[in-house]
Amino acid sequence: MNHFESLGYLVSHLNVDLQNLLDQRLKRYQLDIKLWPVLFSLWQEEGVTQTTLSKQCDVANYTMTRLLDQLQQQGLITRHQDAENRRAFQIYLTDSGKALEQDLVREAERVNEAFLDNLALDERTTFLKLLNKINRF
Repeated sequence: MNHFESLGYLVSHLNVDLQNLLDQRLKRYQLDIKLWPVLFSLWQEEGVTQTTLSKQCDVANYTMTRLLDQLQQQGLITRHQDAENRRAFQIYLTDSGKALEQDLVREAERVNEAFLDNLALDERTTFLKLLNKINRF
């Protein structure tokens, strides 16, 4: 098998390129690519615990702590103690964090478009369906 037949190689290479381009665009907002999954998840659903967010973003809990600390220092999130579990905190976006959604999602869409531009519309649809099928979404 050569690297053009290796799913792992191809997906890894694509992922690195996607992340690098998105990271360049996020730098305009003084953000880092590591923060993207956290913000993206919170735009989908706020009030989740750090543990839930760690699972959604596929990062270790201690890593999530550092990411949340960074987002809190930038004024993009707040932590509220969970009423049912005093050791857990629910994570919420601040108005500033919410205000970034439209611009940052647009930046991510532009990155997607840059990579999908070589595909016809039906190829894009099929490609995304297949990726979702492989990832079991």
